[in-house]
Amino acid sequence: MSSLTVILPAAGKSTRFGSDKLRATLRGTPVIIHTVLSFVRHPSVGSVLVAQGVDGPFASLPDGSFEPVHAKVQVVPGGATRAHSVLSALRLVPPDVEWVAIHDAARPLVSADLIDRVFTAAREHGAAAPALPVHLTIKQATGPLPARVERTVPRQQLWAMQTPQICRRAALLAAFERCPIPLEQVTDDVQLIELAGGTVYLVPGEDRNLKITTAMDLKVAEMLMDE
Repeated sequence: MSSLTVILPAAGKSTRFGSDKLRATLRGTPVIIHTVLSFVRHPSVGSVLVAQGVDGPFASLPDGSFEPVHAKVQVVPGGATRAHSVLSALRLVPPDVEWVAIHDAARPLVSADLIDRVFTAAREHGAAAPALPVHLTIKQATGPLPARVERTVPRQQLWAMQTPQICRRAALLAAFERCPIPLEQVTDDVQLIELAGGTVYLVPGEDRNLKITTAMDLKVAEMLMDE
């Protein structure tokens, strides 16, 4: 099976959480460690790059290395936005690595089954990502609120994106190089593949694969770990 390099963008400010959510403990272990171990334990993963700022969750490790956690993991410089962090790490991936996965560092409960499902679809179609159906009614309006409703958006074809998002390293790097919009406007990794005219397939995501954004999310993650 092809080897996979995983990029974890971890240079965010955690504004809504109120402190560094990646350092927050989940069952006594930092969120970022749970996320990293989910990948280093997976047989398809050859390496994990954590893209963080100078004061990131592992800034205090000797020489910026991740060896105290696992030899597969390397800390690399992040950027001003998520897309800049991904690009910074992507440029350090060796050319002989065909496949890369980008995963939210704050999604600590990603399962091996989900990684397998996305990687299988990526190898078949070129790029893939997990998604969940949108169950809420979506209204379009020009905010901030209060604002007049412009229309109700049909939700049957709407999908809420998750990670990991997997594609070929060379295709993603080329998509970055010719991205037609500012990188700070890129909110999704496979969006770059779409903008470059590539094909992206969605596979079923998992409710358990939640992203830690608020303190309540951390409590929910703890409950999910007990299931």
